[in-house]
Amino acid sequence: MTQSIADTHMKQLRRSRERGFTLLELLVVIAILGMLVYMVAPAALRQLGSSKQKIAAQSIERLVGVLDIYKLDVGSYPTSDQGLQALVSKPSDATGWAGPYVKSGKVPEDPWNHAYAYRSPSSRADHDFDLCSAGPNAQTSSTGGSGQICNQ
Repeated sequence: MTQSIADTHMKQLRRSRERGFTLLELLVVIAILGMLVYMVAPAALRQLGSSKQKIAAQSIERLVGVLDIYKLDVGSYPTSDQGLQALVSKPSDATGWAGPYVKSGKVPEDPWNHAYAYRSPSSRADHDFDLCSAGPNAQTSSTGGSGQICNQ
């Protein structure tokens, strides 16, 4: 009889262990997951930020190409007053305009949903115009201040 009581007790112990995880095991798993999130999240956010900066630089280079096509058609780059709107709708004094030069039909914005800053003639040496994104800090200046991304 003692043998069957011991067998019954062992079966009950096995069943209770097979039912699920203990609270301590769950807390350890949650702690490990929390540490992983703590270590991985900042790196993922940094990667996202640098991706937007790369997208802004590529978009500026594409717009530089579009502005070059505009210059071939019209004979000069748009003035600062005309701005990038000249790529979408014909300025009154632009003979030879063959646009719109932007498919979307509207002036593009940078990855942070800010308008690109355009200045022609350029305030920088060896540049015909300045085309800059204010960057994540939304700082605008004609010289390419901190955080700004400008045409090369």
